[in-house]
Amino acid sequence: MRTYDRRDILRSTAAAATVVAAPWAAYAHSDEEPTLQFDPPKPFSFASLIEQARDLAKQAYAPPPSPAPDIVQRIGYDAHGAIQYRRNLALFADGGGVYPLTLFHLGRYFQHPVQIHSVEDGQARRLRYNPDYFEIPSGNIAKRMPSDSGFAGFRIHESRWRDDWKTQDWVAFLGASYFRAIGALGQYGLSARGVAVNTATETPEEFPRFTAFYVVPAADEQDPVLLYALLDGPSLTGAYRFEITRTSGVVMDVEKQLFIRSDIDRLGIAPLTSMFWYAEYNRPYRIDWRPEVHDSDGLALWTGAGERLWRPLNNPGRTRASAFVDRHPRGFGLLQRDRDFGHYLDGVHYERRPSAWVEPLDDWGDGAVELVEIPTDDETHDNIVALWRPDSPTKAGASFSFKYRLHWLAHPPHPAEPTAHCVATRIGRGGEPGTKRPEGVEKFVVEFAGPAPKMLGPYDKPLAVVSASRGRLSGIGAERVPGTGRWRALFDLAVNGAEPVELRLYLRIGDRILTETWAYQHLPVLSARTVTHSAMGK
Repeated sequence: MRTYDRRDILRSTAAAATVVAAPWAAYAHSDEEPTLQFDPPKPFSFASLIEQARDLAKQAYAPPPSPAPDIVQRIGYDAHGAIQYRRNLALFADGGGVYPLTLFHLGRYFQHPVQIHSVEDGQARRLRYNPDYFEIPSGNIAKRMPSDSGFAGFRIHESRWRDDWKTQDWVAFLGASYFRAIGALGQYGLSARGVAVNTATETPEEFPRFTAFYVVPAADEQDPVLLYALLDGPSLTGAYRFEITRTSGVVMDVEKQLFIRSDIDRLGIAPLTSMFWYAEYNRPYRIDWRPEVHDSDGLALWTGAGERLWRPLNNPGRTRASAFVDRHPRGFGLLQRDRDFGHYLDGVHYERRPSAWVEPLDDWGDGAVELVEIPTDDETHDNIVALWRPDSPTKAGASFSFKYRLHWLAHPPHPAEPTAHCVATRIGRGGEPGTKRPEGVEKFVVEFAGPAPKMLGPYDKPLAVVSASRGRLSGIGAERVPGTGRWRALFDLAVNGAEPVELRLYLRIGDRILTETWAYQHLPVLSARTVTHSAMGK
């Protein structure tokens, strides 16, 4: 059975602020077997949801209710994980749709209820909350919650025609506007959000939340689940349409209309959120026994001009934001390229975490893919954000429309073959073995794998094209990786000071580009700190 680790709970902490609610009466469980109860049906359409979001943006923001905040605060990780929705009461478990849907209980990290509607023939029925839908262990503080508390979110299970559907889910919406899906390797990992507001700015970040969901079930396994959602937050509202298809992984076509309630410093479209603690190239001495710990190891970009870039992730000493200016982007994503279990040695299977790729389906115009890297000292916090920031001013009264496809897979859906991709970044002391190693010089080794290098003849010699924003480069070269079809580029960098160094590298032979562009932000302070720790440990 797939479970949520602590990081999954902690990701929505910022969106779980408590507000004072009206008095509530504690409930008592019924001894009778409950059945799902719904409100009377009401007409529903995406057009009407858009109008609702448009009208809501003209009104002052009202903070969401939080039933019994004193009790909810005490439903921590363990107490929340012990609460199970009764599978026999799953939406569509007995028909009407092929993928059953179960609900999440409120808890410390998910304090605000959301409305869940089932839609059929253009009519929406709201599912009424009943505490008896949940199995709550004796002594669990959740038993003291009021009888009309509400649901925190939901997850979609595998086809009810499968024997294991009750223990296997493939999509979850839980906390603020967060959602996630499994990839082709059957594992959850990074998350997406409906929108990002003021991420990594001087203005405090906002976490708008989905307040209502409308589900049109899939009639067959080949059909998509249609999901509509209403978003509300202090600075904007939105109406969303998700077309969610179970493939080898999961593919989501997303259409959204955003309405700006008040000025926003930085609007983030199609934001992805992940965790990166350390990898082979930046692992501090004795930080942890495992070789690598991360849900994603790099940001991949396919620019409007057709260039492919790979940015290995960092865990910086302070929050850093990088912008990749573009026009009409073809796609970007946070990927987990390293699929070797031996590089992690962890039972939570980081090697199976999905890659998420954002593919625009309409013209996104001018803007930038932004990467935000936040310091972390363990694996329980998501510290990586990637998003698209449009150039258009985000002023009160403005509206935006975006369409894109989210691929949750093991690998990006549009490989750049025959162009090779980066498979390893390694950093060590500069100079050569058997010589006095120069002070302040580091060696970089970047490996590429793919059809293009394999097609090179025995006497072909690629050229490593390297540039640095500052510092002195030397020892630039390229060579085959013995025993493999890979090639690697090598160079030394001498640099003074603590400011980051932007490095770019690719291989070519003649006028033919063989690889994607490796675009790495080198942090000299981090490297110096790592070396210092190593020296102290000897």
